Amino acid sequence: MTRVMQECLTRAEASRRCGEEPSRLATQAGCDHSAHIAMDGKTMRGTLSHEAANQPSVHLLSLYEVKTGTVLAQRAVQTKENEISAAPALVTPELIKGRIYSADAMHTQKKWCWQVIGAEGDYLLIAKHNQATLREDLVLFLDDPEADRRCWQTASPCNKGHGRLEKRTLIATTELNEFLARDWAGVGQVFRLERTVLKKGVWHTTVVYGLTSLSPKRASAQRLLELNRGHWGIENRSHWRRDVTLGEDHSQVRSGCAPQVLAALNNTVLALMDFLHVPNVPNQMRFYQAHPLEALRLLLVKL
Repeated sequence: MTRVMQECLTRAEASRRCGEEPSRLATQAGCDHSAHIAMDGKTMRGTLSHEAANQPSVHLLSLYEVKTGTVLAQRAVQTKENEISAAPALVTPELIKGRIYSADAMHTQKKWCWQVIGAEGDYLLIAKHNQATLREDLVLFLDDPEADRRCWQTASPCNKGHGRLEKRTLIATTELNEFLARDWAGVGQVFRLERTVLKKGVWHTTVVYGLTSLSPKRASAQRLLELNRGHWGIENRSHWRRDVTLGEDHSQVRSGCAPQVLAALNNTVLALMDFLHVPNVPNQMRFYQAHPLEALRLLLVKL
Protein backbone atom coordinates (compact mmCIF):
# COMPACT_ATOMS: atom_id res chain seq x y z
CA MET A 1 0.00 0.00 0.00
CA THR A 2 2.83 2.40 0.89
CA ARG A 3 4.47 1.65 -2.45
CA VAL A 4 1.28 2.36 -4.43
CA MET A 5 0.63 5.68 -2.66
CA GLN A 6 4.28 6.68 -2.99
CA GLU A 7 4.22 6.07 -6.75
CA CYS A 8 0.97 7.99 -7.10
CA LEU A 9 2.32 11.00 -5.21
CA THR A 10 5.61 10.87 -7.10
CA ARG A 11 3.77 10.98 -10.44
CA ALA A 12 1.64 13.90 -9.25
CA GLU A 13 4.70 15.79 -8.02
CA ALA A 14 6.56 15.11 -11.28
CA SER A 15 3.58 16.32 -13.32
CA ARG A 16 3.28 19.51 -11.30
CA ARG A 17 6.98 20.30 -11.45
CA CYS A 18 7.73 19.21 -15.00
CA GLY A 19 4.44 19.31 -16.90
CA GLU A 20 4.94 17.65 -20.25
CA GLU A 21 8.73 17.58 -19.90
CA PRO A 22 9.48 14.62 -17.61
CA SER A 23 13.14 14.72 -18.65
CA ARG A 24 13.52 17.74 -16.36
CA LEU A 25 13.46 15.30 -13.46
CA ALA A 26 16.84 14.03 -14.61
CA THR A 27 18.47 17.45 -14.25
CA GLN A 28 20.57 18.27 -11.19
CA ALA A 29 17.74 20.32 -9.67
CA GLY A 30 15.27 17.51 -10.28
CA CYS A 31 17.55 14.93 -8.66
CA ASP A 32 18.30 17.16 -5.67
CA HIS A 33 14.59 17.57 -4.97
CA SER A 34 14.26 13.89 -4.07
CA ALA A 35 17.85 13.18 -3.05
CA HIS A 36 17.62 13.24 0.74
CA ILE A 37 15.95 10.34 2.54
CA ALA A 38 15.71 10.11 6.33
CA MET A 39 15.37 6.73 8.03
CA ASP A 40 13.83 6.44 11.48
CA GLY A 41 11.56 4.20 13.55
CA LYS A 42 8.33 4.88 15.41
CA THR A 43 6.39 2.80 17.90
CA MET A 44 2.61 2.88 17.56
CA ARG A 45 1.82 3.37 21.24
CA GLY A 46 -1.76 2.20 20.95
CA THR A 47 -0.43 -1.30 20.27
CA LEU A 48 1.56 -1.52 23.50
CA SER A 49 0.59 -3.50 26.62
CA HIS A 50 -1.65 -6.07 24.94
CA GLU A 51 -1.04 -9.70 25.86
CA ALA A 52 -2.91 -11.47 23.06
CA ALA A 53 -0.62 -13.33 20.67
CA ASN A 54 -2.31 -11.77 17.65
CA GLN A 55 -1.87 -8.26 19.04
CA PRO A 56 1.91 -7.66 19.39
CA SER A 57 3.31 -4.18 19.71
CA VAL A 58 4.11 -2.52 16.39
CA HIS A 59 7.30 -0.61 15.68
CA LEU A 60 7.68 0.69 12.13
CA LEU A 61 10.91 1.66 10.40
CA SER A 62 10.34 4.17 7.61
CA LEU A 63 12.13 5.91 4.76
CA TYR A 64 11.00 9.54 4.42
CA GLU A 65 11.71 11.77 1.44
CA VAL A 66 12.56 15.01 3.20
CA LYS A 67 11.59 17.64 0.61
CA THR A 68 8.33 16.07 -0.55
CA GLY A 69 7.15 14.63 2.79
CA THR A 70 6.51 11.23 1.18
CA VAL A 71 7.15 7.95 3.00
CA LEU A 72 8.81 5.76 0.37
CA ALA A 73 8.77 2.53 2.36
CA GLN A 74 8.00 1.21 5.82
CA ARG A 75 8.68 -2.11 7.52
CA ALA A 76 7.48 -3.56 10.80
CA VAL A 77 10.32 -4.50 13.14
CA GLN A 78 9.60 -8.07 14.20
CA THR A 79 9.51 -9.27 17.81
CA LYS A 80 12.96 -10.89 17.77
CA GLU A 81 14.80 -8.18 15.85
CA ASN A 82 15.61 -4.48 16.18
CA GLU A 83 15.97 -1.49 13.85
CA ILE A 84 19.57 -2.38 13.05
CA SER A 85 18.69 -5.86 11.77
CA ALA A 86 15.54 -4.57 10.04
CA ALA A 87 17.23 -1.71 8.17
CA PRO A 88 19.00 -3.74 5.45
CA ALA A 89 15.63 -4.83 4.03
CA LEU A 90 14.89 -1.18 3.21
CA VAL A 91 18.29 -0.51 1.69
CA THR A 92 17.49 -1.64 -1.84
CA PRO A 93 19.25 -0.40 -5.00
CA GLU A 94 15.95 0.92 -6.32
CA LEU A 95 15.58 3.27 -3.35
CA ILE A 96 19.24 4.01 -2.66
CA LYS A 97 20.96 4.73 -5.97
CA GLY A 98 21.76 8.42 -6.29
CA ARG A 99 20.24 9.34 -2.92
CA ILE A 100 21.60 10.49 0.44
CA TYR A 101 20.54 8.47 3.47
CA SER A 102 20.58 10.00 6.94
CA ALA A 103 19.76 8.13 10.12
CA ASP A 104 20.19 8.49 13.87
CA ALA A 105 23.26 7.20 15.70
CA MET A 106 21.81 3.70 16.15
CA HIS A 107 22.38 3.05 12.46
CA THR A 108 25.99 4.17 12.41
CA GLN A 109 27.14 0.67 11.52
CA LYS A 110 30.03 -0.37 9.28
CA LYS A 111 28.06 -3.08 7.50
CA TRP A 112 25.20 -0.70 6.74
CA CYS A 113 27.60 1.87 5.24
CA TRP A 114 29.11 -0.78 2.97
CA GLN A 115 25.61 -1.75 1.83
CA VAL A 116 24.66 1.84 1.01
CA ILE A 117 27.88 2.47 -0.92
CA GLY A 118 27.50 -0.86 -2.73
CA ALA A 119 24.08 0.25 -3.97
CA GLU A 120 25.54 3.56 -5.25
CA GLY A 121 24.03 5.71 -2.55
CA ASP A 122 25.48 8.03 0.09
CA TYR A 123 25.17 8.24 3.85
CA LEU A 124 25.30 10.91 6.54
CA LEU A 125 25.55 9.57 10.09
CA ILE A 126 26.17 10.69 13.66
CA ALA A 127 28.74 8.95 15.87
CA LYS A 128 27.75 8.44 19.50
CA HIS A 129 28.65 5.97 22.21
CA ASN A 130 27.42 2.93 20.29
CA GLN A 131 30.53 3.55 18.16
CA ALA A 132 32.80 4.65 20.99
CA THR A 133 36.10 4.21 19.13
CA LEU A 134 34.90 6.19 16.11
CA ARG A 135 33.53 8.96 18.30
CA GLU A 136 36.73 9.15 20.34
CA ASP A 137 38.80 9.47 17.16
CA LEU A 138 36.58 12.27 15.89
CA VAL A 139 36.63 14.13 19.21
CA LEU A 140 40.42 13.91 19.56
CA PHE A 141 40.98 15.19 16.02
CA LEU A 142 38.23 17.79 15.62
CA ASP A 143 38.60 19.29 19.10
CA ASP A 144 42.39 19.56 18.95
CA PRO A 145 43.19 23.26 19.58
CA GLU A 146 46.53 22.90 17.76
CA ALA A 147 45.10 21.36 14.59
CA ASP A 148 45.84 23.15 11.32
CA ARG A 149 42.35 24.18 10.19
CA ARG A 150 43.27 26.21 7.12
CA CYS A 151 41.84 23.59 4.76
CA TRP A 152 38.75 22.85 6.85
CA GLN A 153 35.31 24.03 5.79
CA THR A 154 33.10 26.01 8.16
CA ALA A 155 29.48 27.16 8.19
CA SER A 156 27.93 29.10 11.06
CA PRO A 157 24.40 30.47 10.43
CA CYS A 158 22.15 32.02 13.08
CA ASN A 159 18.38 31.57 13.21
CA LYS A 160 15.78 33.36 15.29
CA GLY A 161 12.23 32.18 15.82
CA HIS A 162 9.78 30.49 18.17
CA GLY A 163 11.11 32.55 21.06
CA ARG A 164 14.70 31.42 20.78
CA LEU A 165 18.00 32.27 19.12
CA GLU A 166 19.95 29.39 17.61
CA LYS A 167 23.50 29.33 16.26
CA ARG A 168 24.78 26.21 14.50
CA THR A 169 28.47 25.83 13.69
CA LEU A 170 29.72 22.98 11.53
CA ILE A 171 33.34 22.27 10.69
CA ALA A 172 34.26 19.56 8.20
CA THR A 173 37.51 18.04 6.98
CA THR A 174 38.81 15.24 4.76
CA GLU A 175 41.98 14.73 6.80
CA LEU A 176 40.67 11.61 8.54
CA ASN A 177 39.47 9.89 5.37
CA GLU A 178 42.50 7.67 4.87
CA PHE A 179 42.56 6.69 8.55
CA LEU A 180 38.87 5.69 8.56
CA ALA A 181 38.54 4.25 5.05
CA ARG A 182 39.39 0.66 6.00
CA ASP A 183 36.35 0.35 8.29
CA TRP A 184 33.95 2.99 6.96
CA ALA A 185 33.13 2.52 3.29
CA GLY A 186 33.47 5.53 1.04
CA VAL A 187 34.04 8.08 3.81
CA GLY A 188 34.27 11.52 2.18
CA GLN A 189 34.63 13.80 5.20
CA VAL A 190 33.99 14.02 8.92
CA PHE A 191 32.36 16.86 10.81
CA ARG A 192 31.69 18.48 14.17
CA LEU A 193 28.34 20.21 14.69
CA GLU A 194 27.80 22.54 17.65
CA ARG A 195 24.32 23.86 18.42
CA THR A 196 23.99 26.82 20.77
CA VAL A 197 20.47 27.91 21.69
CA LEU A 198 19.36 30.89 23.75
CA LYS A 199 15.95 30.10 25.22
CA LYS A 200 14.34 32.09 28.02
CA GLY A 201 17.63 33.79 28.79
CA VAL A 202 19.58 30.53 29.18
CA TRP A 203 22.23 29.24 26.77
CA HIS A 204 22.20 25.52 25.92
CA THR A 205 25.02 23.92 23.94
CA THR A 206 25.22 20.45 22.39
CA VAL A 207 27.95 18.99 20.22
CA VAL A 208 27.72 15.99 17.89
CA TYR A 209 30.23 14.36 15.59
CA GLY A 210 29.61 12.53 12.35
CA LEU A 211 30.82 11.25 9.02
CA THR A 212 29.51 11.16 5.49
CA SER A 213 30.39 9.63 2.15
CA LEU A 214 29.78 13.00 0.47
CA SER A 215 32.98 14.74 -0.59
CA PRO A 216 33.47 18.50 0.01
CA LYS A 217 32.90 19.10 -3.71
CA ARG A 218 29.47 17.45 -3.46
CA ALA A 219 28.51 18.80 -0.04
CA SER A 220 29.93 21.96 1.47
CA ALA A 221 29.76 22.63 5.20
CA GLN A 222 26.56 24.60 4.57
CA ARG A 223 25.05 21.66 2.68
CA LEU A 224 25.93 19.29 5.54
CA LEU A 225 24.15 21.64 7.94
CA GLU A 226 21.07 21.56 5.72
CA LEU A 227 21.12 17.76 5.56
CA ASN A 228 21.53 17.42 9.32
CA ARG A 229 18.64 19.76 9.93
CA GLY A 230 16.52 18.19 7.20
CA HIS A 231 16.84 14.76 8.80
CA TRP A 232 14.60 15.83 11.67
CA GLY A 233 11.75 16.36 9.24
CA ILE A 234 10.81 12.71 9.77
CA GLU A 235 10.33 13.45 13.47
CA ASN A 236 8.72 16.89 13.21
CA ARG A 237 6.67 16.62 10.04
CA SER A 238 5.83 12.91 10.02
CA HIS A 239 5.95 11.21 13.42
CA TRP A 240 4.86 14.23 15.47
CA ARG A 241 1.97 15.12 13.17
CA ARG A 242 0.82 11.51 13.03
CA ASP A 243 0.69 11.44 16.83
CA VAL A 244 -0.67 14.91 17.60
CA THR A 245 -2.63 15.98 14.52
CA LEU A 246 -3.97 12.58 13.44
CA GLY A 247 -4.16 11.03 16.92
CA GLU A 248 -2.31 7.87 15.97
CA ASP A 249 -0.96 7.18 19.48
CA HIS A 250 -4.50 7.10 20.87
CA SER A 251 -5.74 4.61 18.29
CA GLN A 252 -6.55 1.13 19.60
CA VAL A 253 -6.22 -0.46 16.16
CA ARG A 254 -3.83 -3.31 16.88
CA SER A 255 -4.82 -6.62 15.23
CA GLY A 256 -2.99 -8.19 12.31
CA CYS A 257 -1.76 -5.75 9.67
CA ALA A 258 -4.27 -3.07 10.63
CA PRO A 259 -1.72 -0.85 12.48
CA GLN A 260 0.55 -0.81 9.44
CA VAL A 261 -2.38 0.06 7.18
CA LEU A 262 -3.38 2.88 9.53
CA ALA A 263 0.19 4.23 9.49
CA ALA A 264 0.27 4.06 5.68
CA LEU A 265 -3.01 5.99 5.45
CA ASN A 266 -1.78 8.62 7.89
CA ASN A 267 1.46 8.95 5.91
CA THR A 268 -0.59 9.47 2.77
CA VAL A 269 -2.77 12.15 4.35
CA LEU A 270 0.27 14.13 5.49
CA ALA A 271 2.02 13.72 2.13
CA LEU A 272 -1.11 15.02 0.38
CA MET A 273 -1.18 18.03 2.69
CA ASP A 274 2.46 18.76 1.90
CA PHE A 275 1.78 18.28 -1.81
CA LEU A 276 -0.95 20.92 -1.55
CA HIS A 277 1.22 23.21 0.62
CA VAL A 278 -1.43 23.22 3.35
CA PRO A 279 -0.30 25.56 6.19
CA ASN A 280 -2.72 24.21 8.82
CA VAL A 281 -3.51 20.51 8.57
CA PRO A 282 -6.23 20.37 11.30
CA ASN A 283 -8.19 23.17 9.62
CA GLN A 284 -7.91 21.51 6.23
CA MET A 285 -9.05 18.19 7.67
CA ARG A 286 -12.13 19.85 9.18
CA PHE A 287 -12.88 21.37 5.77
CA TYR A 288 -12.75 17.98 4.05
CA GLN A 289 -14.87 16.41 6.79
CA ALA A 290 -17.54 19.02 6.10
CA HIS A 291 -17.10 18.75 2.30
CA PRO A 292 -16.41 15.08 1.48
CA LEU A 293 -16.95 15.66 -2.25
CA GLU A 294 -13.99 18.05 -2.23
CA ALA A 295 -11.86 15.32 -0.66
CA LEU A 296 -12.97 12.90 -3.37
CA ARG A 297 -12.24 15.49 -6.06
CA LEU A 298 -8.75 15.92 -4.63
CA LEU A 299 -8.00 12.22 -4.99
CA LEU A 300 -9.59 11.79 -8.44
CA VAL A 301 -8.52 15.04 -10.09
CA LYS A 302 -5.37 16.31 -8.38
CA LEU A 303 -3.70 12.92 -8.39
